[in-house]
Amino acid sequence: MRRFTLQPDQLADGRVTFDAGESNHLARVLRLRPGDTIVATDGAGHDYTVRLESLGEAAVGTVLAVTSGAAASPLAITLIQGVPKGDKMETIVRAATELGVARVLPALCERTIVRLEMPRWRDRARRWQRVAREAAKQSGRAVIPEVETPRPLSEWLAAGEPADLALCLWEGGGVPLNDALEAVAIPRSVLVMIGPEGGLADAEVEAARAHGFSVASLGPRILRTETAGPAIVAILQSRFGDLG
Repeated sequence: MRRFTLQPDQLADGRVTFDAGESNHLARVLRLRPGDTIVATDGAGHDYTVRLESLGEAAVGTVLAVTSGAAASPLAITLIQGVPKGDKMETIVRAATELGVARVLPALCERTIVRLEMPRWRDRARRWQRVAREAAKQSGRAVIPEVETPRPLSEWLAAGEPADLALCLWEGGGVPLNDALEAVAIPRSVLVMIGPEGGLADAEVEAARAHGFSVASLGPRILRTETAGPAIVAILQSRFGDLG
């Protein structure tokens, strides 16, 4: 059954009013009609079976049933991702969402190429959040990961995100990833740091160590920044989460 998303304030008295984007997709792209049934997720773990009543600028439907969505992975992965140039961040957010990441923290690093004023970074974050929302819908996730507004890497480190395991992936060295993973009991939460194009600077790696990160290597090949994040999320989900 087709899946769509809704915000909590779009649900009232057993009826759903979809936003303009979803309404357009329902009526003009899929050409659904009143009486058709769809599934809408609220991004917080609930699925709503909805019968469409009217379609137009704002599609409206009646809730027929509420169920718990697909269970989230038992492993909560937070990805600290050095912001790359172009639309690479969208690629990273999309793939990481499909693989089950819980949260994405875009980081402004020493080698980050793009420099914007904070209002424009907030615009970028809203766009990345929309990408996460669409990727969650496409992949059948009932929970949409949160994509934060970019902050300097030093601020994310100082924030002290709690995690059972903190990994800094660095092409410049570190212990083999397998050794880092075997050094801990089965984690329920992991914090992963990936640099932008050009990687993390030496001082950033040392700062990560000082904040309790294990510095590890993914192997002999240097991965692009848009490959490294999804790759480590997939590895962690396969080993400790629900992938496969």
